Amino acid sequence: MKTISLLILICLGDTLARGELVIARQGQAACVIVQSPAATAVDQHAATELAWHLHLITGADFPIQTNLPAQATNALIVGPGPLAAQCFPKVNFARLGPEEFVLRTSGSSLLIAGGTPRGTLYAVNHFLSDQCGVRWWTPWATNLPHQATLRVPNLNVRQQPVFEYREPFWFAGFDPLWKSRNNVNGVNAEPRLLPPELGGGITYLGFAHTFYPLVPPAKHFAAHPEWYSLVNGHRTAANAQLCLSNPQLRDFVTSQVRAMLRAAPDTKIISVSQNDCGGACQCPACQAIDQAEGSASASVITFVNYIAAQIEPEFPGVAVDTFAYQYTRHPPRTVKPRANVIVRLCSIECNFHAPWDDPSNAAFLTDLQGWSKLCQRLYVWDYTTDFANYVLPHPNWFTLGPDARLFAQYHVRGVFSEGAYQGWGGEMGELRAWVLAQLFWNPQVDDRALIQEFLTGYYGPAAAPLIRRYLDLEDDAARGFYLGCYTRPHAPYRTFQVLSAAEQLWQQAEQAVVGDPDLSARVRQAHLPVRLAWLRDWTQLRAECLAQKAVWSLPDSRAEVARQFASVCAGMPGQEWTHVTVLNESGLTVDQFLAPCLAGEQRNP
Repeated sequence: MKTISLLILICLGDTLARGELVIARQGQAACVIVQSPAATAVDQHAATELAWHLHLITGADFPIQTNLPAQATNALIVGPGPLAAQCFPKVNFARLGPEEFVLRTSGSSLLIAGGTPRGTLYAVNHFLSDQCGVRWWTPWATNLPHQATLRVPNLNVRQQPVFEYREPFWFAGFDPLWKSRNNVNGVNAEPRLLPPELGGGITYLGFAHTFYPLVPPAKHFAAHPEWYSLVNGHRTAANAQLCLSNPQLRDFVTSQVRAMLRAAPDTKIISVSQNDCGGACQCPACQAIDQAEGSASASVITFVNYIAAQIEPEFPGVAVDTFAYQYTRHPPRTVKPRANVIVRLCSIECNFHAPWDDPSNAAFLTDLQGWSKLCQRLYVWDYTTDFANYVLPHPNWFTLGPDARLFAQYHVRGVFSEGAYQGWGGEMGELRAWVLAQLFWNPQVDDRALIQEFLTGYYGPAAAPLIRRYLDLEDDAARGFYLGCYTRPHAPYRTFQVLSAAEQLWQQAEQAVVGDPDLSARVRQAHLPVRLAWLRDWTQLRAECLAQKAVWSLPDSRAEVARQFASVCAGMPGQEWTHVTVLNESGLTVDQFLAPCLAGEQRNP
């Protein structure tokens, strides 16, 4: 009876007449955090996150209790357990998905809980974000509103992410705590990036382009040339693929997959995917499969289906992943991937300035629609940077939201968004990482409002309007241009007229945050893409300036601009994110790029 009485007290404590729950009053805690003694490590971390952030917001201390309080008080019940079950008997905790959560008020108790493994963690994240205004922009920049008195309304929320696999693959988004707080669960074959206590994530074994890692030509070509592509009448392993119709090869790869899975028992997805080149097999058997189905993807899906069927009895929870990429992008007519096969559709040929349902992307949209009808688990590998120039302007910001909504419309279940992944300083990398993380949870949110929110929160309210005008300027200039993920010359958003206007906006933005060292560092770094465009096309831009009889808005010396660029890239001591070293996927360094700029003092006439 005593336990029941205490339960009633905790569930029926002080609640405001307006239907609000008081968290803190004038810097003093007005509630307790209660968690089951049997809470998982993830749920314990979630409760710690809640207590720590509430302390930073209100100034109050919120100890985490694993037993009932001695007297009636407001309670935040974190995670499932006996207390949660008795205070919230209508919540069926067993039926919550692994990332599904509930925020529910009953009397003066608030349930913040979810399914295993990450549901409770995501419940805390959304509570802090939606109810308390916390934003984790980057690993080094967080918005924490200060409210000595904190109240939240009565809540009845139940959510789960639209996409089961979510990975904005930008360097600024690699920090494990940032990923955990922004509900990102993709770990790109690197489990260390999301340790179990932070919720873990969806891990791949192999991840991409695994045909030759599975069947290394150095070990097997001499004895089994028939396992490799027949190209122009000859078996070859040079820039080629595997002979996917070969029965012995299928069984060999199956044995390789089994061995890898036995060695990594926590794996949920293993990649069996084509090499990053052409060279599909032209043997009669492979050609017959592909020609009958109207696509080179048919032999790939048939091959992967065989492996998936063979391993399923031993590994029922594992999916075999493969690509629809370049020559295999088109779906087959009738061959359907098995339920334990994931197809990742890759958008490398797209116009990234336009959404996928734009006429310029009509062929790709057709493929998306076709795969959507065939696949039970369709993922997308999207490209959101310029791989030839990570730091150049790349105006695709306003397509991120429309594309995410299109993915959801066609039942895509996972998204890998490849960005500037090799170092700090990728153009608007911090913005893209954060905005994509929010969209991958719920693509229906207003993406332009997200962009504006980030600009204001990360660069400050004085600089944000100027930077937004820059984004609009570049976006308008790129209208009608086919924006690939590798730089094309003569881009209309890199002309003298556009860059001159952009330069003025960035100079004003830098001036707007003078006196704030944190904001100044962020704005200076975000200015680098426009400066890189000047340095890259200096001679052409000087000629355009002369022809237009315009005013040159930079120092006359290219070397001087290069030195300024180098100074910003060198960064600040103790702030790793300010150090920019790599400019493209091929590994071009800042020093290598600037060497010709510094070799001579080129001046405007």
